[in-house]
Amino acid sequence: MKLHLIAVGHKMPGWVDAGFDDYARRMPPDLPLRFTAIKPGHRTAGEDGARARQVEAERILAALPEGSVAVVLDERGTQVTTRELAQWMQGWMGEGVSPAFVIGGADGLDDRVKARAGRLMGLSRLTLPHALARVVLAEQLYRAACILKGHPYHRD
Repeated sequence: MKLHLIAVGHKMPGWVDAGFDDYARRMPPDLPLRFTAIKPGHRTAGEDGARARQVEAERILAALPEGSVAVVLDERGTQVTTRELAQWMQGWMGEGVSPAFVIGGADGLDDRVKARAGRLMGLSRLTLPHALARVVLAEQLYRAACILKGHPYHRD
């Protein structure tokens, strides 16, 4: 099984790339974490972001790997513990499907992306910058993989 992270935003500060890369590198060989950056849609002053969300939706939907289950990060999504995330991963491994986690841009996600989701997941009830969400999600995927592998990284 491969884990995919598809996120809107392509010019991130160095700490974002370094943080994501650190956790992606730690993933076990049978659970690689792949990253796809989506170029943000253009938004002009005074717009509500709908057009940018539509453009981003097209790019996100095109980037979803065939046969993957989309897990869309949304503030109204299901809040899970790390152990519950590990259970989701174990279920996907048993089904032979790869999850593709989706993080939207500054204007959120178009409803078409949410409609394509197999799951809506809330990363936190806090509002996180999208760049930080990338790193937090990568760490949580690594932590969940450690739980599945019996590695002592996670402590209850």
